Amino acid sequence: MKIVKWLSIIVVTLGIILVAILIHFEKEVHQSLNLTEATVYQVKPGQSAKGLLNSLKEEGVISDDFGLKIRLKVQPELANVKAGTYELLPSMSALDLLELFTRGKELQFSISLVEGLNWRQWLLVLKSHPQITFTDECNQQLEILIKSLPKQSIEGYLLPDTYYFVAQTEAIEIVKRAHVNMQQYLKSAWQNRALDLPYNTAYEGLIMASIIEKETGIAEERPRISGVFVNRLNLKMRLQTDPTIIYGMGDNFDGDIRRKDMKTATPYNTYVIKGLPPTPIAMPSKLAIDAAFNPVATEELYFVSKGDGSHKFSKTLQEHNLAVRKYQLKK
Repeated sequence: MKIVKWLSIIVVTLGIILVAILIHFEKEVHQSLNLTEATVYQVKPGQSAKGLLNSLKEEGVISDDFGLKIRLKVQPELANVKAGTYELLPSMSALDLLELFTRGKELQFSISLVEGLNWRQWLLVLKSHPQITFTDECNQQLEILIKSLPKQSIEGYLLPDTYYFVAQTEAIEIVKRAHVNMQQYLKSAWQNRALDLPYNTAYEGLIMASIIEKETGIAEERPRISGVFVNRLNLKMRLQTDPTIIYGMGDNFDGDIRRKDMKTATPYNTYVIKGLPPTPIAMPSKLAIDAAFNPVATEELYFVSKGDGSHKFSKTLQEHNLAVRKYQLKK
């Protein structure tokens, strides 16, 4: 009887010890991270789960890793950590980390590609982002894409938006997404365009949209400005829009348009050429595209900036000249 009694005591004692050990390890698994603010953390390619836990402990992110390593034995799926860049938060537990790394839910970065800027300006924005890379292969793919486009120009063919991506994404991936988005939106706009527009193709509408974008300071004026330009095209009048002069001047533009610039022939100067320029002159927004394909029905042929972002619209040259004197010449 004494032996049975002692065996029972030993079993109970071992059970209590085992439960205490399990509770201790469970606390380790759910331990809070030693962080006071959000921290970006890099899991390297080929790094094992155990090696990662060692690094986290050495770096002081977690206090102990023994319980976590035991947890890997119980849940081997937690060992399938994925390389990438992650955001660690003070509110996370050690187990949250392993689950984050196995899901591969990397930290998302973003870049806003703004309407009205041209491709050269977009390229500078892309190159300035520390998490966007330009490799030789990336540059080659970009050249191939550009050569496949109308006029071998990417101008206007990327949809302005905020794009999200993971660390060290190649620029071509973002460019392709912006290009696909533009193709889809342009196709839809072309299919739902107004009747009797002076465009033979959706691309010509895209060119018009880029001009509208550059001319517009107030969003609600876009369809009205579009109506003016459509009227001028229908009457075989030159568009005579300053942004086309600026685009045609390229690096020679110093901030001012002079009379000689208005008379200097370039493929884009709509004071000289008839009809539309050969390519878009900027990246147009969805609103500008909508305006190009659905202009306001109007008899207006002119508009001039009032200096506050809005425009004075006129039906006749006489009215327009008076508006120019009032708002531009201040007489």
